[in-house]
Amino acid sequence: MRWFVDLHRCPMERIWLSSYPPGVPADIDHTQYPSLNALLEQAFRRHPHDPVSVCMDRWMSYGQLDRYSAALGAYLQSLGLPAGARVAIMLPNLPQFLVTMAAVLRAGYTCVNVNPLYTARELEHQLNDSGAEAIVILENFAHTLEEVIDRTPVRHAVLASFGDLLGFWYGRWMTFLVRHVAKLVPAFKLPYQGPAGTRTIVPFRQALQAGSTLSLRTPDVSRDSIAFLQYTGGTTGLSKGAVLTHGNVIAAILQAEAWFAPAIDRIGDPRRANHIMALPLYHIFALTLMLLVMRQGGHATLIPNPRDIPKFVEVLKARPFHVLPAVNTLFNGLLANARFRQLDFSSLVLSQAGGMAASEGTARQWQKVTGCVMIEGWGMSETCAIGTNNPVTNTHFTGTIGLPLPSVEIAIKDDDGRDLPPGSTGEICIRGPNVMTGYYRRPDETAKVFTADGYLRTGDVGIMDERGYIRIVDRKKDMIIVSGFNVYPTEIDNVVSTCPGVLECAAVGVPDEHSGEAVKLYVVRSDPTLTEEQVMRFCHDNLTGYKRPKYIEFRDELPKSAVGKILRRELRQK
Repeated sequence: MRWFVDLHRCPMERIWLSSYPPGVPADIDHTQYPSLNALLEQAFRRHPHDPVSVCMDRWMSYGQLDRYSAALGAYLQSLGLPAGARVAIMLPNLPQFLVTMAAVLRAGYTCVNVNPLYTARELEHQLNDSGAEAIVILENFAHTLEEVIDRTPVRHAVLASFGDLLGFWYGRWMTFLVRHVAKLVPAFKLPYQGPAGTRTIVPFRQALQAGSTLSLRTPDVSRDSIAFLQYTGGTTGLSKGAVLTHGNVIAAILQAEAWFAPAIDRIGDPRRANHIMALPLYHIFALTLMLLVMRQGGHATLIPNPRDIPKFVEVLKARPFHVLPAVNTLFNGLLANARFRQLDFSSLVLSQAGGMAASEGTARQWQKVTGCVMIEGWGMSETCAIGTNNPVTNTHFTGTIGLPLPSVEIAIKDDDGRDLPPGSTGEICIRGPNVMTGYYRRPDETAKVFTADGYLRTGDVGIMDERGYIRIVDRKKDMIIVSGFNVYPTEIDNVVSTCPGVLECAAVGVPDEHSGEAVKLYVVRSDPTLTEEQVMRFCHDNLTGYKRPKYIEFRDELPKSAVGKILRRELRQK
């Protein structure tokens, strides 16, 4: 709790507090819940008959989520997993995600969120690094798991089908369409026998049925227990798990609630609020907001495939919507749709931009079309998506990332860790109750990112003005942000270097009007016959979509320092 004590010793240094909207507190009480489980239990107890989600016009109540998650949690406990065991969740925005997340937490385990579109290589690393012993996965992606499961610690798999929680007849029909008409479930055969012995593989609904006959045991968890391992990229090219405790996530939920209150209060009863969840729930941005929805008793409209803009617009047209979090790319996609521009936006009170830089052009057009100001914020996986945000009372887009949220301290520091005065350019550093405890089983990496006074070094270079508003001006890391997703060039280099015919390579980010940034790959060939198509095919097989290069340029050589280090900055400038 050292940060909390320091925070109150020097309140005058928090110059941003004078810019807070009326009613927004300087701090939140992050100790009011003993665990995330207590927050979930409170929601189930208070709102049993209220809806928590709607997906494809099928509703799920808090009471149903309570029963389903208790059953799945009891089933997971029956497998004999030890306290704190890691359970991977590889699901898109379907009701099954909410059930699984709540079940894992209520059973006393740790959620390991996995991008469903990961390649076999990426999935194998994350399962091994986290030590996940169980996984809940949509059958659409089971073929990827099949490739790697014998090289991972996974001993139990629960296979969800698309329509599992969409009603008996409608759900079966949707599963049939996905499997046999759209053919979105590639053939797979998960082995029941693994290197360590027998493996348990059951359908999602069978797991629910088995667990419904069991009692969910109350686990021994606290605010210090690990709730999520949220994977993010690393300088070594391998993603690492940010350790987010129950206390970290509780703090982030309450910080978001305090900041968004002026907007949510315009709705009246927060239980009426319809939050659009088009961003993937495995991403920390949407995950934190979804937990806030549950804390307030509102409901979320789950969008399994936001890339299908016409269908997304039809969902928005179906009922009033109040909160729409998105990345700049998604805002652009909606604005480009003529039918979207004809919707009724009278209920929209919050358009929250995050994940990537929001462009002023998009923000202006959004406000013109919807009448709602785009509010930009900034955060990281390491901070539960919470860091800074513009006031939701703003009447125009500021072009900044806003002010530090309640109970958050931001310092602009030089390379030696010294605080710089307002108006100076330096690294944005953050501390607060929402900041991770470190990287999972990576003490060396953890030591690198924390300063002596407990701040997390973010790698972003920025300026804080005299009002406390912060503007990002550069990035110390070589990280590329594609549609809100972090892409680390070293990972791409490591993968492409194994492609036959590649001598050396370097990936950099270049501006892109659709995704903010795109990946450009520079390649020096050892085989002069190597083609762009061959490299692209290799990347397709080994990298998730947003990590794949959009552009490839062959070079005779790459710019290097005196010691032979490839100079990415020089490539970016060219």
